[in-house]
Amino acid sequence: MKVLIAEDDEVSSNILAARVRRMGHDVITADDGNTAWTLYQKEHPCMVITDWMMPEMDGLELCRRIRGMEQTAYTYVILLTALSGREKYLQGMEAGADDFVTKPLDPDGLHARLRVAERVVSLQNDVNQLEGLLPICSYCKKIRDERNHWHPLESFVGEKTETAFEHTVCPDCSKL
Repeated sequence: MKVLIAEDDEVSSNILAARVRRMGHDVITADDGNTAWTLYQKEHPCMVITDWMMPEMDGLELCRRIRGMEQTAYTYVILLTALSGREKYLQGMEAGADDFVTKPLDPDGLHARLRVAERVVSLQNDVNQLEGLLPICSYCKKIRDERNHWHPLESFVGEKTETAFEHTVCPDCSKL
């Protein structure tokens, strides 16, 4: 999985990146919040580990922007900080973080949290794929909606998308 690490301390960033790479992930690094936001929009990583306090844009704002984006794939966000306490934890969760890790970083704790992140992202991908399935009648080709009502294929797709249909006859059917 692709992981974006946003950490303004170069030594901490290098150590964190090396640990995440050892777990088999592709790593992208940013040394401030603005760079992290730009990389996030370009690379669409599955996970983000962001320091809370960074120049340009802090980790909370980065998290809010990620959550504010319209996207199909879920991004798991871990907020990394030297700050502690219930109030800071709640503030991070309110911004949309999935997890909260305090410094100094515990390597075993990070490993466990990344395994949880992998499971959550994988499960979310499975859910997105299942939501993409359309229940369709094998005989008449009508589609069942979320309220259990059946609609002709053309009207269902036309209401849900920008797709327009042009009816024609395929070569096999024209022979009939």
